[in-house]
Amino acid sequence: MYPDPKKPRLPRQIAGNHGAGIVAKVGRNVSLKPGTLVAFSYYNTWAEYAAVPAKWLIPLPSDYPMEKASQFVNFITAWDLLDESGVQPDQWLALTAGNSTTATMVLQFATLRKVNVISIVRGAQDHLDLKGLGAAEVIELSSLGRSIGIRIVEITQSHGVNGGVDCVGGPVAGDLVRSLSSGGQFVIYGGFSSEKLELHNFDILMKGSGIKSCIYRYFFTPPQAAETELLQQIADISGRTEFKIPVGALHPLEDWKTAIDETVNHPERGKRFFQMQ
Repeated sequence: MYPDPKKPRLPRQIAGNHGAGIVAKVGRNVSLKPGTLVAFSYYNTWAEYAAVPAKWLIPLPSDYPMEKASQFVNFITAWDLLDESGVQPDQWLALTAGNSTTATMVLQFATLRKVNVISIVRGAQDHLDLKGLGAAEVIELSSLGRSIGIRIVEITQSHGVNGGVDCVGGPVAGDLVRSLSSGGQFVIYGGFSSEKLELHNFDILMKGSGIKSCIYRYFFTPPQAAETELLQQIADISGRTEFKIPVGALHPLEDWKTAIDETVNHPERGKRFFQMQ
């Protein structure tokens, strides 16, 4: 689905987009210094060395954890998803794929803003305590036994959710849209389900609610100078020890098959990282 040049043409093209590394060498008129830790969203990056235009690099503190740096774009996406939902302190936000890395990031940003979060998962994961990360409620679809809409009515005391952030789609997404309160916003950033999201016009019309998509911020354009302060704020918050992210494993590049298989078949176990040495 990715457009060129981010869609790899294999064989003979290096794959990979998001990553982080240490600046080894710079071209002329580049202000970044060798030794700087940077994150980036570019292409041809699954390699020991990658040539990335300076405008695409995001400088990070030297002590920022590498496993966080390598997915810093996900932190930005999580921040943007929360903003797009429009949910305010003491209001309700529903998150699908609650065990996913991006959802846990949204959860923690939302908790810091005193938003009540309902994390929706297929099943609980032993390695991931969503309530410990701040979720007010966790709905396990595998053991729910009734409509998710009915459960949300119970949790919110008939108010409904003020926003939803979804990367699943299908019937669950439809139920969540119908569970939106007046003016609620439903933000779509993925589609794990092969089923369609089906709605009637009146599921949204009389409530003034909205549905919108969110593509990660630096998909088409590089960071802008005006965003430096925001990026620093995101780095400061996400870099804290108490801000947790599920890590599946670190893999050498030679172990790419395992890393990709685990990512496709068991994404709930956490992100997989290639570590170049």
